[in-house]
Amino acid sequence: MTTTDAATAARDLFAALTGTDPQGVWSAPGRVNLIGEHTDYNDGFVFPFATPHRTYAAVSPRADGIVRVASTFAADPVEVRLDELDARFPARRDELVEWARYPLGVVWALQGHTASGATGFDIAIASDVPVGAGLSSSAAIECAVAVAVDDLWGLRLDRSTLALAGRKAENEAVGAPTGVMDQMASMWGERDAAIFLDCRSLEVRQVPLGFAEADLEVLVMDTRVSHAHATGGYRERRDACELGTRTMGVPALRDLTVDDLPRAQELLDDVTFRRVRHIVTENRRVLDTVRTLETEGPLAIGPLLLASHASMRDDFEISVPELDTAVDAAVAAGAIGARMTGGGFGGAAIAVVERPLVAPVTAAVEQAFADAGFAAPHLFTVAPSAGAA
Repeated sequence: MTTTDAATAARDLFAALTGTDPQGVWSAPGRVNLIGEHTDYNDGFVFPFATPHRTYAAVSPRADGIVRVASTFAADPVEVRLDELDARFPARRDELVEWARYPLGVVWALQGHTASGATGFDIAIASDVPVGAGLSSSAAIECAVAVAVDDLWGLRLDRSTLALAGRKAENEAVGAPTGVMDQMASMWGERDAAIFLDCRSLEVRQVPLGFAEADLEVLVMDTRVSHAHATGGYRERRDACELGTRTMGVPALRDLTVDDLPRAQELLDDVTFRRVRHIVTENRRVLDTVRTLETEGPLAIGPLLLASHASMRDDFEISVPELDTAVDAAVAAGAIGARMTGGGFGGAAIAVVERPLVAPVTAAVEQAFADAGFAAPHLFTVAPSAGAA
C-alpha cells in the first residue's frame, strides 16, 4: 500500500463504517532509529527520524459517548463507552483485542487532559507503515489518533505531551514496556533531519542529517522475522537494566560513563554487565554521532553504526542471524555503515548507502539471504520526513 492508498483507504473505511465522510483525516509517520537502541527507557539519548510511511486516522466525533475504532487490518470494529475506559485500562485491557488497545489507549490517556467536553469518536485507521519490521507502526497509530483527538477536543497540547500520551497507551493499555522515543520521533519529525532526544528531560533538537546533499540513501532491510515487544526478550533486557541500575546505585544507566564500567564488571554477573555496557556505550555513540554529523558530515558516521550493531549483537544479544547477514552483506557491498534498528529479535536493519550503490547493495543482501536459506527480505529506501499532522 502506498501513502496515497492508505489515506484513501482510511476515508473509504470510515464511509463504510458510518455512511458519511470523516470530519478530518490525521496522520503520523513510522520511524527509523539511526542510532541509540534501548537507551530510551534508561533515560538516555536516541537519534531517530520519521519515515515517509504513514498511518492515517479518519475521525469524526459522535454524541453518544462511544468510541468505535475500525482498521483495514482487522475484520471487525471495536467499540467502548468513553466512560468505561478508566475501568478497562490497565486492569482489564486483555478483554480488548490488542490492535484496538493502541487507539483506545490514546483516547484514554488524553481523557486526563480534559475536564469536560470530551466526546466519543468514530475512528477508521489505515497504514502503509510495515508491521513487525521495527519501524514503529504502533507509534504511528498512537500519534495519528493523538493529533486527531487533540484537535477535536480542542486540547491544544504540545507535541511532547501528545507523545507521552502515546507512550502511556503503549505501556498501560497495550502492556508493552517501551520508552518514548518512537512517539517523539513520530511527532517531531522533520525533512532531512533526525531527532536528538534526551529521554530524561525530553529536550528535542532537530539535527540536519545532510543525507540529501551528500547523495546518501537509508536502505531499510526488513528481514520479515517478526518480533513482539510485549513479551519475552524485551522485558528481560529491561529487567537486566533495572538490576544494573540498582546495583550501581544510580537513578538510571544514563548516569554511568565508560569510566564506571570496570566497577560494574566487578559488581555484576557477566550477562547483566554486558547489558549495562551496551547502554553506556550506546549513549556515548549517540553523542558521538551528533558531533560527527556537525563537524565531519554524514559520510563519517559509518564506524559508529557498525559499533552499535556489534554491541547489540554481542552485549545486548538482541540480533538474529538474518539481521547480522543483512548488515554484513550491505557493508561488504559498499554501504558506509549498517546496523539493526528497533527493539530487536527480528525486524529490520538499516544501511546508509551512496545513491549509486543502492541497487548493488540491495542485490548483495538478497543474494546473501538466498545463500543462507533465509526467506527473501523486503528492501526499500526511506528519506527522513515530516511528523504527525
